[in-house]
Amino acid sequence: MANEQNLKPARTKSEARERGRKGGIASGESRREKATLRECLDLLLTRKMGDGGRSGAEILAAALFKKAAKGSERAFELIRDTVGEKPSDRIDHTSSDGSMSPYRLTPAEVAQELIRQSEELEGEE
Repeated sequence: MANEQNLKPARTKSEARERGRKGGIASGESRREKATLRECLDLLLTRKMGDGGRSGAEILAAALFKKAAKGSERAFELIRDTVGEKPSDRIDHTSSDGSMSPYRLTPAEVAQELIRQSEELEGEE
């Protein structure tokens, strides 16, 4: 649990600088590794393979299609999303009048409506 006993003293400028330096070096190394992986995958996807002369991308697309045809929902979703048919993730929060208010009535009209409904309920008793 967080409390004063668990607080660590502030680092000196030299300690902070050294940690920042090490973080920067590690970040650069990580970026270079990711770039190398992207280059390798790009090469594999564009390069012609096997006797049929199909590219890696064509082979992967065929395998993904087979998986979707066998009933894989995830494969189907990936194909659908890739070809541009992904359903919208955004929700339209505007009312029919174009405002962001979920109410179609003014606050005074809402109050009058609540009074009317409560009077109806009292009359039913």
